[in-house]
Parts: sequence; C-alpha cells; structure tokens
Amino acid sequence: MIKEALPQRLQKKYGRYWQLYLFLLIPAVYIVIFSYIPMLGVQIAFKKFNIIGGIWGSPWVGLANFRKFFNSYTFIRVIGNTLRISLYDIVAGFPFPIIFALCLNTIDHRQFKKFLQTVTYMPHFISVVVIVGMLMQIFHPMNGLYGIIVRAITGSQAVDLFGKPDAFPHLYVWSGIWQGFGWSSIIYVAALTSVPEELYEAARVDGAGRFKMVLYVDLPALAPTITILLILRLGSIMSLGFEKAWLMQNNLNLRTSELISTFVYKQGLAAGGPTDFSYAAAIGLFNSLVNLALIIMVNKIANKLSETSLW
Repeated sequence: MIKEALPQRLQKKYGRYWQLYLFLLIPAVYIVIFSYIPMLGVQIAFKKFNIIGGIWGSPWVGLANFRKFFNSYTFIRVIGNTLRISLYDIVAGFPFPIIFALCLNTIDHRQFKKFLQTVTYMPHFISVVVIVGMLMQIFHPMNGLYGIIVRAITGSQAVDLFGKPDAFPHLYVWSGIWQGFGWSSIIYVAALTSVPEELYEAARVDGAGRFKMVLYVDLPALAPTITILLILRLGSIMSLGFEKAWLMQNNLNLRTSELISTFVYKQGLAAGGPTDFSYAAAIGLFNSLVNLALIIMVNKIANKLSETSLW
C-alpha cells in the first residue's frame, strides 16, 4: 500500500501546480545547458590546448599553466590591481545605496520621491560604452569640462587623467558608484517598506527624532539584507567588470588598469599576438576558485557573528 500511496501523494502534491513547475523547467534547462555542461571545458586549464586535437585530444600538462601564471611578473600586478580596485569599490560604494535608501525613506512627498528615484535609476540603463565616452568627454584636458575649469582657475593646461595610472582607480570606482547607487538602493527601499508603522509610532512616543529612528528602527530592519549583499559582494571580490576596464585602459595607465579580466582576454582572445587558451583558462579557473573560497569563508564568519548567511 505504501508503494501505491507514494506516487499518488506525489501526483497530488506536484500535479496541482504543474504549470508552475513547467515554468521552472525553462530556467533549469538554461542553467544546465549554459552553466553546467560548459564546465567540462575547464579541463583546458590542465592541458596544452591545440585546435586540431580539440578539448579531448589535447595533451595533459597538469598544473603547468597555473605555475606559469604564479611565476609570471604580471601575477602580482594583476592580482594587486584587482584587489585594490575591488576593495576600494566596496569601501567607497557599498554604503551609498544604503544611505540613499535611508534618505528616501524620510521623504514624505510622494511625487518628489518618485521623481528622485527615477532620476537616480536612469544611469543604470546607460551602456558601459556610453559611460566611458562621457568620462572621456568630461575629463578631456582640452575640450572637456574638467580641462576648461582647470584652465580658468590655473591658466595652464590640465593633466590628462586617463593617462595617469594613479587616476584610473578613482575614475573607475566613482563613475561606477554614480551609475549604480540608485539602482542598487531598490532592494533596501523594498526592505524599508516592510517595516511596521507601529515601530515608528512607538519611537515617536519614546521621544526619538528622525536620526534615532533611522539608527534604531531602519538600520536593524536593513541589517539582514546588508549582510547578505555584503557576503555576495565580498565573494566576488576578484571579479571586476571587463568591459569598462578594457575601454578605459591604455598604454599610459596600464600599470594600474591591468585586471584579471583584461589579462585573461589578452592571453586567450585578443588579436595581434599569440593566444594561449589553456593559460587563459587556468587564470580564469584560479580566479573562480578564489571567489568560491572567499564566499564560503565570509558566509561562515557572517553566520557566526550575526546568524544571517546564505546557507
């Protein structure tokens, strides 16, 4: 009877919502085809890939590609640049959406609030190519707004910031903050809308002002969301966007603009020189393993400190 009852229970449980499971099947198949099956190609990192032999016919070389990267003079540079810019972005940019969401929550005028949200969301939809083009126009030493202001104040020509290695991290990070802080605040705004009005009323009765309500009502409500997003961000600390760095990169600022993503592209796909798919795959795999280790470690620390974690 148990063998007969079990299929009936499963059919009753899942058959009622078969349409929803059918919709779920679409992203599941997509993930399997485009995320899991391509993982078979990771073996390229342990081979000396050649086009004739293909992935399966290329000879194994073990950890030779990884040792080549670790012994390369560019290892310290690309790892250091990636970590430096990523940490800079977290420290400078992570609090911005939180502060903006808290400020939005204090605005009572609904129309002005919607207008402000729309204006701050719009840069998110501008393509990276257009953003970099805007930066080049604004900070052009001759015709840009930056160059005009410097000439008006000092009477001399402005320095080309895109040619200064030390300026690259600031241009990269702060342009990203401007483009993304409004869009990133959506999840915090949504979390604040779930705060019961009774908590604010109780705080007012206790004599709390606006700042104390933010401190003792809003921030505790946002704490789980902040923790989860911080875990995800720290877990991808070695992954910076390729497109923007590549478009902003030139021979003058290469000392600070060469990231793991741009270095992998140059080694594996860039034209104008010999390409080494196995070497590029090894670097990419190393980057992914570091991110995996970081997200596990940060998640474990967050679970111990705040009891809020991904798993």
